[in-house]
Amino acid sequence: MKKDIHPQYFDTTVTCACGNVIKTRSTLKDIKVEVCSACHSFFTGQQKFIDAAGRVEKFQRKYGKKATPPSTVRKKSKEE
Repeated sequence: MKKDIHPQYFDTTVTCACGNVIKTRSTLKDIKVEVCSACHSFFTGQQKFIDAAGRVEKFQRKYGKKATPPSTVRKKSKEE
């Protein structure tokens, strides 16, 4: 290997927003993350459903199908 071209490798602390701390090695000294395996819904099995200010309903009102009244015109049959 060539000398002086590789980054330094440190003992690192990864800190999650939930408070979980993971010790590992990396080229960065300290890493802060928002989600880790201790709090992510895939690993915990708990689904978090967040509907921020009715965004789903707002989308459905704007782009959803509109109810159409039944047609009053009769279709002609082959017998007529």
